[in-house]
Amino acid sequence: MAGAAQQRAGWRYRANVAARVVAGTIGAYAVAGLFAMALARILPMDRAQAVVPATLLAFLVGPAVTIWAFLARGPWRAWGGVVAFGALFAAIAWAVGAPA
Repeated sequence: MAGAAQQRAGWRYRANVAARVVAGTIGAYAVAGLFAMALARILPMDRAQAVVPATLLAFLVGPAVTIWAFLARGPWRAWGGVVAFGALFAAIAWAVGAPA
């Protein structure tokens, strides 16, 4: 009986780690891309010139999101943080919009 409980706990642990890995890779990539898009629209310079600093700063956001995914208390909180920041940056990019 103890073996079955340990086996279930093992799968639960593996699913927890797998959810964090997906949040830390795919989620971090999406959040970094949305951050770069939002920052490029906010920076007060020509759009083509704003892409370079926005992309360089996005290289710092990606690892920060990955670290967050593994420091969160659980996989649901990890995904919640990733989705919240992604939605925030998407809303900023959408609100600023393209210049007329």
